[in-house]
Amino acid sequence: MTAAQRIVSASAGPAIAFNDVSLVLGRTTILDQVSFQVRPGSVHALVGPNGGGKSSLIKTLLGQMPHCGQLSLRWPGEPGIIGYVPQALDFDRGLPMTVDDFMAAMCQRRPAFLGLSRRYSKAIAQALERVGMQDKRKRRMGALSGGERQRVLLAQGLIPSAQLLVLDEPMSALDEAGIQVFERLLGDWRQAAVTVLWIEHDLEAVKRLADQVTGLNRRVLFDAPPAQALTPERLLTLFSTHPRGTDAGPAL
Repeated sequence: MTAAQRIVSASAGPAIAFNDVSLVLGRTTILDQVSFQVRPGSVHALVGPNGGGKSSLIKTLLGQMPHCGQLSLRWPGEPGIIGYVPQALDFDRGLPMTVDDFMAAMCQRRPAFLGLSRRYSKAIAQALERVGMQDKRKRRMGALSGGERQRVLLAQGLIPSAQLLVLDEPMSALDEAGIQVFERLLGDWRQAAVTVLWIEHDLEAVKRLADQVTGLNRRVLFDAPPAQALTPERLLTLFSTHPRGTDAGPAL
């Protein structure tokens, strides 16, 4: 093994195993014995209808929701860093918070009103440059377009460098230029052997960019490479099936 290969191996992402993971809130079954595995260093997409349990599943992974069953992360060495990029940012758009202020609040312990610390200033500048937002650092977050705010969310997901990235519909508000930025980032993460678990509704993007696809509608309906997973028959079943043993409930 070369020195470069050892560096990649040491910083590689984990394998993830979901074994009979279930989640019931009240009388509503949100997840029903979900079982599948995510290969280390792969880009693994989760697809399915709204309310099918995708966001709830990643919240169980992040320790934000209770569950039954087993969920394990198998790191190649010492446990690494987990990064998370939410679908959207919920905040008061009237706040006088600039892009720099937001990045400082997300990435450093020092209060944002004291400005960027030297420790994180360079990393924040590099992250914003990677997503094409370096020239918008002094703009108010509330004045940005939806796509620009999404790019800032992607930037905060880059600090610190994570070995496991959980992405909740990161392309939802991106314009064409933003989509190209995201695809470049995905290529960088794949090259660095980062494990990416990616919720996405854009099935064409999933077909082009994912290594493996799991169809989730309260339970796993398929788990296969994109060409085998995203067939018309399987997608029809995924988006039209009401899973047995579940009551109608809120979309989670």
